[in-house]
Amino acid sequence: MTSLLSQPRYVYKIVPSTTPVREPIPERLTVSELDEASGFIHLSMAHQVGSTLKTFFAGEPLVYVLRIEYFRVIQDIRWESPDGKVSNPRPSEGLFPHLYNGLKLGREEIESVAIWQNDDGWDKALTAGKPWLLY
Repeated sequence: MTSLLSQPRYVYKIVPSTTPVREPIPERLTVSELDEASGFIHLSMAHQVGSTLKTFFAGEPLVYVLRIEYFRVIQDIRWESPDGKVSNPRPSEGLFPHLYNGLKLGREEIESVAIWQNDDGWDKALTAGKPWLLY
């Protein structure tokens, strides 16, 4: 069993510019095609956000990064490889948190939202956002 000290305080969801996150945050956000097909919501840990951005959002002009308080979703989290399987094709990143709660993500789960611009890559946004990306 994992101790409370090693559990994250936050997990993160990256949403593309094609699905804007408006204020006030609705009770339920639109689910991505990938999440719908997977049957769970793909999330990242703080240290995984950069790789996720560069791998899946390289062509996006901007993204919404949703910070989710882990204690609000812990009961529905499974730690898996990025594709939801047991083996991990990117072992250096560790397992990813996947939310299995009926594809619900909204104001009850989301603590805050950051909007990051893609400025010839995600490095500038990651550097500027580093204080906000908390474990």
